[in-house]
Amino acid sequence: MRLFLCGDVMTGRGIDQILPHPCEPMLHEPHMRSALGYVKLAESRSGEIPRAVPFDYIWGDALDEIDRREPDLRIVNLETSVTADGQPEPKGINYRMHPANLGCLAAADIDCCVLANNHVADWGSAGLKNTLCAIQQAGFATAGAGLDADAAASPAMLEASPGKRLLVFAFACPSSGVPEHWAAAKNWPGVNVLASLDEDALTSVIHSIDRWRRPGDIVLVSIHWGANWGYEVPAAHIRFAHDLIDSARVDIVHGHSSHHPLAIEVHAGKPILYGCGDFINDYEGIGGHEAYRPELSLAYFIDLDDVSHTRLRMEMVPFRVHKFQLVRASEVETAWLGQTLDRECRRFGRHIRLSDQRTLMLSA
Repeated sequence: MRLFLCGDVMTGRGIDQILPHPCEPMLHEPHMRSALGYVKLAESRSGEIPRAVPFDYIWGDALDEIDRREPDLRIVNLETSVTADGQPEPKGINYRMHPANLGCLAAADIDCCVLANNHVADWGSAGLKNTLCAIQQAGFATAGAGLDADAAASPAMLEASPGKRLLVFAFACPSSGVPEHWAAAKNWPGVNVLASLDEDALTSVIHSIDRWRRPGDIVLVSIHWGANWGYEVPAAHIRFAHDLIDSARVDIVHGHSSHHPLAIEVHAGKPILYGCGDFINDYEGIGGHEAYRPELSLAYFIDLDDVSHTRLRMEMVPFRVHKFQLVRASEVETAWLGQTLDRECRRFGRHIRLSDQRTLMLSA
């Protein structure tokens, strides 16, 4: 099985404004009152950005790179509310994309949208209900949010090939900025919040997985955790990721929330992506964290053995955001990403090499 994974796909706010059916641009941020302001910031850095762009525009070069590798399944962390209604949550930053713009996900043949994150309910419970309805009506599987606690905890069940299922469980941690009151409850919509990473939390995750698992299933846990900036992986994340593999028999840990890629570990043959970084966002033109090169992003391609479910191969394709579109990273940019990720992966006994195709490969 080959999977395409990436980090945060943030198609709200400025990205929504250049798509064919933008929401009203009004924002409730302390320093920006219109989503069009983020478009102007990007234009001040990179030049004029077209409006009412085709749905495949934002993916740019990534579409060919994904299609060429023919992944069996494509999974993203969709970090935005999908609604034209609702009331903004009083949290300072509120993302939303108009439901009529969901064609931007269809353009990339996305199979599953992870919704356990700190922006999916930015427009209140009504906006979350709209989000769930719109995404599911558009034909995408979801994990990590639902109309009640049971629905939010239920996995996306994806068929990679006849008789071969991938179960995607998704969780969001308070450390990523998820408000506590967003947690789904009985008869109340919300996010599948993992309030802590202690033994009780692990027991709950094990119970949830065992409820759904059938012999032969591959299990992926997608988890939104940690700070936006910095390369340090908290000891609690490492311990919990190991426990997911050792005790919950998880095959892939798909971490996100960081705005730049973090280290990758392989534990007992199973890959742990501690932070995939942003993939699509409207941050172009925003300064303040240049040392992390947040304009650079990675598409992850993971090959798993069909029997043991261990990692056979992992390739990462580097991109740069330019005019709200993904373009292949240059040789220099790819080298910087490779050196940075190699430094972080070496802490976990792995290293990164540059391939002849200007992609990054995780050591065997």
